[in-house]
Amino acid sequence: MRKYRNKIILGAAVLAVLAFVFWWGGNAPGLRGWNPQSEPVVTSPSVPPQETEIPPEPEQTSLPSEAPAEASSAAPEAKKSNEPATVENKPGGKANKPLTAEEKIDLAEKIAGENPPANEAGSKQYAKLQGMDINDATGKDQYRTEPVPEGRPAPLEPQDAVITDTAHTCTISVRCDSILKNMAWLDPEKTELVPEDGVILPPTEVTFYEGESVFNLLVREMKKNKIHLEFVNAPIYNSAYIEGIHNLYELDCGELSGWMYQVNGWFPNYGCSRYALQPGDNVEWVYTCDLGVDVGGYYASAGD
Repeated sequence: MRKYRNKIILGAAVLAVLAFVFWWGGNAPGLRGWNPQSEPVVTSPSVPPQETEIPPEPEQTSLPSEAPAEASSAAPEAKKSNEPATVENKPGGKANKPLTAEEKIDLAEKIAGENPPANEAGSKQYAKLQGMDINDATGKDQYRTEPVPEGRPAPLEPQDAVITDTAHTCTISVRCDSILKNMAWLDPEKTELVPEDGVILPPTEVTFYEGESVFNLLVREMKKNKIHLEFVNAPIYNSAYIEGIHNLYELDCGELSGWMYQVNGWFPNYGCSRYALQPGDNVEWVYTCDLGVDVGGYYASAGD
C-alpha cells in the first residue's frame, strides 16, 4: 500500500508542475486570441445566398405597325405638253412595273391631248404603188409597217439595197434638247452627259454613197466624230434599233424616252436600216421624252 501511495504522490506532483508551467508560459485561454468571458463564436456552415427569383417580365405583345399603304394601281397622270416635268408626273408602269406598248401609246395620247402634232396619214393605195406588200387583213406589211403617206418614200429592204461608189451629200445632226425640259425625269448619273444646248452633233454636211441607208450614215459619222453609239438588230422589223447615242439610252429620261429620226421634217414609220438616202436629205436624230410628242414625231392614227 505504501508502495502505491508514493507513486500517487509523485504523479500528483508532476501534474502540479506541468499545470504551473502551462499557466506561466502564456498558453492559458484568453492570452492568445480567445477571451474566456466572451461567448464562443459559433460559425454556422456557409449557406449560399438565397437566389431571389426575379419573375419574368410579362411578354410584350408588339403591336403591328400600320400596314403600308398599297401601291396605287392607277396609271400615272400624264404630263400636259406645256407642263414642267416633275418626279410625280414621270411616266411609269403600275406598281413600278414597266409600261406595256399599249400603255405607252395611251399615255402618249394623253400627253398629246386634244391637239396632237400634225401627222400625215398613210395611204394603202399609194404604198402598194410604191412596192409595199400590204396585208389587207392587218393593214401592214410583213415587218409590221403601216402604209406610208403620199409623197413619202417607201422602205427599201437592206437585203435588196445595192451600194455603189457614186458619192452624194446630205446633212446629219444629233440633239437631245428635249431632255433639258425634263431634267427631273433624267437618270441622275446621266446629267453630266447632256450638253448645255442639247446639241451632240450640229448640222453637218457629209458624204454618202448611193444605196446607203440612214443607218449606214449614222454608224460612219458617229465613228468619225468619236461619239458613242449602241444598237441591236431587230429582225421582226428588218432594221437596226438605236439603243443609245452619246451614252444616253432609251428609258434614261422616263419610260417614253428614246431615240427617233426624221428626214426632211418627216418621222418615217419604219426603221433606219430601211430608209434609202437621197441627195440633199436632211437627217436629224432627236431624243424624245414623250414617245415623240415633244419632238413632233407622234402619230395618232394611220390612214386609209
